Amino acid sequence: MKVLIINHFPLDGSGSGTYTRNIAVHLSKKGHEVCVIMPENTTEYADVPGVKLIPVYFQHTESIEGMLPFNFPCFTTHPRSVMTFYDLTDAQLDMYLSTFEKVIGETVEEFKPDIIHGQHIWLLSWLAIKTGVPYVVTAHGTDLMGYKQGERFRKYADETALRAKRIITISNDNNELVKELFPAAADNAVFMQNGYDTDRFYPEPISRDKVEDMFNIKLRNKFVLFVGKLAHFKGIDILVEALRLYESEYPEDITTIIAGDGELLTPLKNQANDAGLKDLHFVGHLNSTQLRELYSTADVDLVPSRREPFGLVAIEALACGCPVIATNQGGLTDIITDEVGTLVDVEDASGLAAAIRKEIYHPDRAQRGKNAAKYALENYAQGSLMDTLIGIYNS
Repeated sequence: MKVLIINHFPLDGSGSGTYTRNIAVHLSKKGHEVCVIMPENTTEYADVPGVKLIPVYFQHTESIEGMLPFNFPCFTTHPRSVMTFYDLTDAQLDMYLSTFEKVIGETVEEFKPDIIHGQHIWLLSWLAIKTGVPYVVTAHGTDLMGYKQGERFRKYADETALRAKRIITISNDNNELVKELFPAAADNAVFMQNGYDTDRFYPEPISRDKVEDMFNIKLRNKFVLFVGKLAHFKGIDILVEALRLYESEYPEDITTIIAGDGELLTPLKNQANDAGLKDLHFVGHLNSTQLRELYSTADVDLVPSRREPFGLVAIEALACGCPVIATNQGGLTDIITDEVGTLVDVEDASGLAAAIRKEIYHPDRAQRGKNAAKYALENYAQGSLMDTLIGIYNS
């Protein structure tokens, strides 16, 4: 089978980018031909083994021939772009659509895909309609947030949902929201959770000294971690408030690391400084190897999101043997069980702090780490989910 995958974002720095890379790699491993079209703002993006990549270049720090004269747009933020879809002028939107339409059309003519798999019920998936090739689309959740935000892009999303052969939904919450927003397409919604790349995320014995050297910091007795984009819906401000509570109770005993980048970096640093926090470190956007090493070393990973359509970072942490504390909403309620973590209320800093204290000083901490890795491998390994995806394509 020939599969053309189209994503609104590069293959690193976002959940949908990671999802795209994961399914592309595993489709290729199963003998299918895969081509991916995605935006880029650097020529130094990583190759994906066995997969043909077709970048559409945007302006950033590198001068690239033929690039669009603005950065690629996002729903909230991206480690390499803070331009949003809602910032686009009409002229920029026309340029964005016409450029991708040309690239998609040329790729379809040359690659001759049997099916197109669009990421997000949004603009680029809408362009797939014009090719006449059967297509499915995955609703990642940020597209649904974008749909609610305003009317400007709804006509594209409405037609994308209506004309899709299947809409893949990644959590029970996500599935219900798709049916609510696109009732005419509800019968085509198919629930299939995301998976993680077992070649990238697994428990890795690593010394704390290496982590300290990597970031030039001193780890305390306990180590708490957050990984994700620094956007409002991720709830990092609630984490910083929780940190103030547990740092005051356990001074010089707990180190917190925030790995990620985004528009809220400066406000969050200001919040931390105002609170007088001493053991919080912002380390920026990291690659999968660095994340695996952090997950494998941390006592707990935190996902304090106000809304999380799925929660791939939670699964990647579990896969490395790191228990997860997450909020009790969205896709996280499908993932976190009492054996591998804890669910807390949204916007509850004191509840989050209490859960952190309980988890990092848990008497069976080592066993919970083993439970987490086993649970992730048995339920969310991407390779074991591919037959379901291929079945959706075949249908």
